[in-house]
Amino acid sequence: MARRAFFVTGTDTNVGKTVIAAGLLIAAKKNGLTTAALKPVAAGCETTETGLRNADALLLQSVITQKLEYDQINPYALQAAIAPHIAAQQEKRSLSVDRLSGFCRGVLSSADFTLVEGAGGWRVPINSRETLADLAKNLQLPVILVVGIRLGCINHALLSFEAVIRDGLPIAGWVANCIDADMPVLQENIESLRVRLLTPCLGVVPFLSDCTPDSVAQYFDGAEINKLFR
Repeated sequence: MARRAFFVTGTDTNVGKTVIAAGLLIAAKKNGLTTAALKPVAAGCETTETGLRNADALLLQSVITQKLEYDQINPYALQAAIAPHIAAQQEKRSLSVDRLSGFCRGVLSSADFTLVEGAGGWRVPINSRETLADLAKNLQLPVILVVGIRLGCINHALLSFEAVIRDGLPIAGWVANCIDADMPVLQENIESLRVRLLTPCLGVVPFLSDCTPDSVAQYFDGAEINKLFR
């Protein structure tokens, strides 16, 4: 079986990239695949006895089949919950696509199915010249777009979609993640996205009061995500 890897990005911050990624990893495991994940840059980490730890990276670590050390999953853990390039400046740390790519390549061939999760949206800077989009381009990974279904999501999704395509990367699919419990005309918004995003919808995840990877995984389109695994 060919090893498959994808870059997971979102239409904004706090749209549920990590829980969607974790759900996809669980679905892959249920299909008999070994799995790995990376969160190369994470801001908003907490101090623990073992060092800075990020909740998103820990969630990914908890669902993968490969036994990866935390530092392999999240090589750059930044304390402040702010834009990564600003957090890195404050901590006097240097982020670059070359360095991040080196960390990622060490993991990308370790499993049948691997996800590399970005931070925030597609154009999040990591230094004065580069963004996380440049990391995805350097690694030449197909993209999975997580669309946070809330007011303004159509514009955000279309702009993100266009930016990824303009950067020369294929979009393997998108996931509608309903993050607003009171979203008006919900189905109409999702249908508007279906006809405008020219790539498969991998699933529609409703608003969940207890949003866990296992609960998310049941809302994926089986036929579409199975294509990711082949």
